[in-house]
Amino acid sequence: MPKEFVIEKYVVMVIAKTVAGLALLLAVAYPVDFGIWRTRLALSYDGRGGLGTVQVNRVVTAELKGNKEDYYFDGTEILDCSKSLFPQGGVNACWWQVRHRDVIARY
Repeated sequence: MPKEFVIEKYVVMVIAKTVAGLALLLAVAYPVDFGIWRTRLALSYDGRGGLGTVQVNRVVTAELKGNKEDYYFDGTEILDCSKSLFPQGGVNACWWQVRHRDVIARY
C-alpha cells in the first residue's frame, strides 16, 4: 500500500473522530444545561432564578418601492433571557441577547 493512502486514511479517521466527539459533546451539553437551568428556576424564591432581563433597541422596517427599506426606531424594550448556555424556555440565552441588542421587525 502506498504511503499516501496510509496518511490519507489516518487524516480521515482523525476528522471522523473529531466530528463524532463534537456531536457527543453537544448531545451531552444540552441536557446538562437544561437541568442546571431548571434547577435554578426551581430553587429561586420568585421563580425567575434562571431568567434575566436585557434592554434592547426595537427597530421596525418597512419595504418601499425599488427594493428600498425605511427604518423606524420604536424605542427600547426589556426582554427576558435565560441564564444558560443554550436558549431555554422559549427565550434566547442572556450571553447571546447582550451581544445582539438590536431587534428588527420587518413588515
